[in-house]
Amino acid sequence: MAPYQFIERATPFSAKAGNTLPVFAVTPAHIEQGAIDPIALDWARKAGFKAESGAILLIPSADGSLGGALFGLGSNPSELPFLTGKLARELPEGDWHIETAPLTVNRLALGFGLGSYKFDRYRTVKSSSAKMLIPQDADATGIKRTLAGVFLARDLINMPANDMGPDQLEVAFRALAAHYKAEVTAVTGDKLLSENFPLIHAVGRASEGQPRLLEMRWGKKGNPAITLVGKGVCFDTGGLDIKPASSMALMKKDMGGAANVLGLALMIMEAKLKVNLRVIVPVVENSISANAFRPGDIYQSRKGLTVQIDNTDAEGRLILADALAYADQDEPDLMIDMATLTGAARVALGPDIAPYYTDDEDLAHDIAEAGMDMDDPMWRMPLYMGYDKDIRSRAADITNAPAGGMAGSITAALFLKRFVSKTKKWAHFDIYGWSPNERPHSSVGGEAQAIRALYHYIARTYG
Repeated sequence: MAPYQFIERATPFSAKAGNTLPVFAVTPAHIEQGAIDPIALDWARKAGFKAESGAILLIPSADGSLGGALFGLGSNPSELPFLTGKLARELPEGDWHIETAPLTVNRLALGFGLGSYKFDRYRTVKSSSAKMLIPQDADATGIKRTLAGVFLARDLINMPANDMGPDQLEVAFRALAAHYKAEVTAVTGDKLLSENFPLIHAVGRASEGQPRLLEMRWGKKGNPAITLVGKGVCFDTGGLDIKPASSMALMKKDMGGAANVLGLALMIMEAKLKVNLRVIVPVVENSISANAFRPGDIYQSRKGLTVQIDNTDAEGRLILADALAYADQDEPDLMIDMATLTGAARVALGPDIAPYYTDDEDLAHDIAEAGMDMDDPMWRMPLYMGYDKDIRSRAADITNAPAGGMAGSITAALFLKRFVSKTKKWAHFDIYGWSPNERPHSSVGGEAQAIRALYHYIARTYG
């Protein structure tokens, strides 16, 4: 199978205006009050259709052919703003339009688009899909841009590690950059040592796929400087502190931070925002070999701080430390890092809500507001300095794995904070990058988290 390269996906939307079947999106009140098309209403009542959330009922035309569909929104449609994603998976193949719906047109179309995603690269038989006409008053350009970013992140995460190792992730990184005429540099293998990225080298040196630091630059100097940093662990065995099989099953997604910042970068570049964009991705595979880094080893980081390795499965913060220190040298106006970093974040907030950390109150407020605006769930976590003592080491400046296991997501964020000192605004996202259950707008698999909200915030504040 050829390595994944950036491509533009076919749109899930129909271009056949005037030749589409109607979908009547309704609440139980519409059925009770008879506030829909009489033929559809009669059919719904005979079929016992109650307009429950996500329910679909196909309806005939006067001549007995397929005439359209009823789609239940439930009693409170605002609880599931992207419920229309279910239509993309369950409507018969063909071209459709929404005839009536008490929803905003952008949420309606975006929900359908998000739900249309399929990862069928490895299937011999490809399934066909329904297509939806975008309402005329919807932001079609913005919706397609968002879908492109989200689908790129999902694709990269869903790729198995045999086709998405360090070499292949660099191919995808370069392909995205080439599409938008961005500049790319890479520091690979032992050059990481001569270029002073010792932690990235230590974590990735045991893999056949050499460790590397990838960097992309796009936009004009003088514009607001936005830097995105993403954890790119293409597979995480846990190293010598090896994970059990049950914990290793999804470790192809440990490059979810890199996938998400690339999706966000796509949206920024596609919109031609007037920013000076820099994307930095440390890429490794945390493997086991004779030269693997070991518990008890002590390394000097790029910043000069020494780090004791107390668990080789806490590798993500190590590669991010060198990448953040490097990014911080340019003193950007805003730096966002994203990483599938800790299980503790999942315990705290589950898989759907993206935890984030920042010590900038204005940034925290603005990000939270953007999340609510875009129905992109996230929650601020505390950078509580009282736990900073827990990352101190007796033999080195800091440890990568504090003893005790408490407040694991917070201590990981405090570890990263040590490597950011010059950046004007910084936020760290400890994402999951995976949907464990099917939802209307996302199937089980890789997921984009927080990037819709972050794009909204960046475009509104800097673009």
